[in-house]
Amino acid sequence: MEKTFWNRVNNKELLEQVGDGKEVIWINENQEKTADALAKINITMADIDDAEARLARFAPFIKKVFPETEPQNGLIESPLTEIPHMQKQLEEEYSTSIPGRLFLKQDSHLAISGSVKARGGIYEVLKHAEDLALEHGKIKLTDDYSVFASPEFKEFFSQFKIQVGSTGNLGMSIGIMSAALGFHVIVHMSADAKQWKKDLLRQRGAEVIEYNDDYSKAVEVGRKNSDADPSSYFVDDENSVTLFLGYAVAAKRIQKQFVEKGITVDADHPLFVYIPCGVGGAPGGVTFGFKQLFGDNVHVFFIEPTQAPCMLVGMASGLQNEVSVQDFGLSGQTHADGLAVGRASGFVGGVMKNLLSGILSLEDYLLSVISSEMRATSSAEFLKAHAVISRSWLLAQIDKAKTVRGTYSSYRVDQEEYIRWYDREDHAHFDVCADDHCQRYQGISKAYTPAVREALEATRGEVLTYEGTICDARFSKCCG
Repeated sequence: MEKTFWNRVNNKELLEQVGDGKEVIWINENQEKTADALAKINITMADIDDAEARLARFAPFIKKVFPETEPQNGLIESPLTEIPHMQKQLEEEYSTSIPGRLFLKQDSHLAISGSVKARGGIYEVLKHAEDLALEHGKIKLTDDYSVFASPEFKEFFSQFKIQVGSTGNLGMSIGIMSAALGFHVIVHMSADAKQWKKDLLRQRGAEVIEYNDDYSKAVEVGRKNSDADPSSYFVDDENSVTLFLGYAVAAKRIQKQFVEKGITVDADHPLFVYIPCGVGGAPGGVTFGFKQLFGDNVHVFFIEPTQAPCMLVGMASGLQNEVSVQDFGLSGQTHADGLAVGRASGFVGGVMKNLLSGILSLEDYLLSVISSEMRATSSAEFLKAHAVISRSWLLAQIDKAKTVRGTYSSYRVDQEEYIRWYDREDHAHFDVCADDHCQRYQGISKAYTPAVREALEATRGEVLTYEGTICDARFSKCCG
C-alpha cells in the first residue's frame, strides 16, 4: 500500500495484523446509540413492513411453483435451533461460562436456493416482477398472486432480462426465481463460484457467463452489459436498497420465533448475533432489521475469513469501499465461496458505520484438516510443518482450478494401453473433497488441541513457494 494511502487509514496497528493474515477482533469505535444512528439513515421500519407485505402477497405463487414451501404456506423461512451441546463444547474449550441460550439460525435450510440469499435475492426479483406487472396493468395489489405462475405471465416476462454478478449463492437465488417467472436471466459468475452451482443454474434455464476473475469483475461486466440493454434489470448486491430490505425482513421473522420460544430481548436479556459477511448486503440488512426491532439491546458482529475480510478493512480503515483486501496483501480466497469478496459494499458500510458492534476474522478450515489427518497431540514443530504444507496445497489447488477446469484429462490412451489415474481435478463441482483423496476434513466439530491453534497462529499466512508460485505440497502420511 502506498505511504500516502496508508496515512489516511485508521486502526493502523490492527490492520497490519490483518495484512499478516492474523485473526483479529475490531470493536467499532464509531457505534452510537441506535436511535441516533437510525436518524441518519434514509431507510425506515415502514420500508421493512412494506417488504414483508410484498412477500406475503407472493406467497400463493411461491407455494404453487415451489411445493417444498407448502408447509409454511409459501413463506421462505428457516428453523431457529437451540444448540446446547455446542454451547457446552465452547464453554469447555475456552474454560468460561456462556450465559443465556445459544441458537443457530439455519438459513442453510431455506427453501429454493439453500442460503441467506434466498431472502434478499428472491425478494428483489419478486419486487421487479410486481413493478412490471403493475406498470403494464397485468395485476392489482389485491389480486391473487398465484396468477404469476400462469403461461400468460411467463410469456410476458420472457421479453425482459435480469442480470446479476455473483460468487454463487446470490446467483442461485436470482437465477432460480427469475427463470421460474419466465425472465431471461443471465448470471455472471466469478472464478470462486462452485461448478455444481453453475450446472444447477443452467438446468433451471439460466444463462451462466463464467469469468477467470474475482467477484468484482463479474459485477462490473454484468452491470455494464445490463445498463446497455433497456430491457434488462441488474440486481446490484453492492448498492441495492431493495435487496437490503429483503434481508431485513429476516429480523421480523426471527422476532416471531423468539416469541414462540419464550425468549425475551431487553436491557437485562441482551441479544448477541454473529453473522458471516461477504460483500455485506445480507448481514447488513439483517443487522438493520435487528436494530430497528431491539435497538441498543442487540449487539451484532460480522465474521469474515482471514484472507477475505473486506468489510473489516473497509470499516476499520474508515475508507469503506475505497480499499480492498488485496491492498493489504491478502489473497481474497476462502473455502466459503460466498465470502470470497475483495471489496465491501460502500452502501452497506455506510449504513453499518454507527450501528455495527464489531467484526471478527477467523481461519477455521485448517484446524479440522490438521486434527483430522494427524494426531492433534503431535509435537509443536510437526504441527507447524503440517499447517504450512496443508495451507500451501489447498491454495495451490484453488489457483490451479482456475486454469485446468474443463481442459484437464486424468487418463491417457495409446494403441497398447489405457492409463487412468485419480487426481483432485476429477472433482468438477467443488475444489477439494473431505477425504484422503484431497484433504481429510471432519468438520468444525472435530476435536483439536490448543497446540493445533498455536501451530496455525505461529505459521499464519506462511506457504511454500517456488519462483513466486505456491507449491502443490502434496504428501503421503502412510507409505506401507
